[in-house]
Amino acid sequence: MNYIISGKNIEVTEGLKSAIYDKIGRLEKFFVDDTDVQITFSVEKERQKIEVTIPMKGHIIRAEQSSDDMYVSIDMVVEVIERQVTKYKKKIVDKEQNAAYIQNDFFNLDDVDDEEIKIIRSKRFAVKPMYPEDACIQMELLGHNFYVFRNAETEEVNVVYKRKGNTYGLIEPEF
Repeated sequence: MNYIISGKNIEVTEGLKSAIYDKIGRLEKFFVDDTDVQITFSVEKERQKIEVTIPMKGHIIRAEQSSDDMYVSIDMVVEVIERQVTKYKKKIVDKEQNAAYIQNDFFNLDDVDDEEIKIIRSKRFAVKPMYPEDACIQMELLGHNFYVFRNAETEEVNVVYKRKGNTYGLIEPEF
């Protein structure tokens, strides 16, 4: 694996590098030798955060974790990536096993495109102006994980969404 290690507001020490090689090195059995692994360490308000991104053909495996200790964050992010890889592997195996019951002629059809994105439902609704806090309340009332609204302060379309730890995020357009 090719490790691309960087740090934001933190110096990447040899101890951190060796922890990465040791912990993430356990995942090498899942990937080919020339797989790139992008690792970013950062410190934000006393939180030690690690982000790991593994680009693959057609998919990206990505996880981020934070805690009070960077080494604990590394352990947590490795667990998340192991779960994602195992789930992805199971999905591929299931697809191959189910394919055994389908005639080979089906796979030779030129008009079938597995990568095609199909929108199966479309909604229209009035986007009324409201403040982000009101949009969070509306989102909770609807039981959704995100809510699209027109920001009363900026008159732009924004999105609020649920985050871990009962917090909320706001997505605003950038011009």
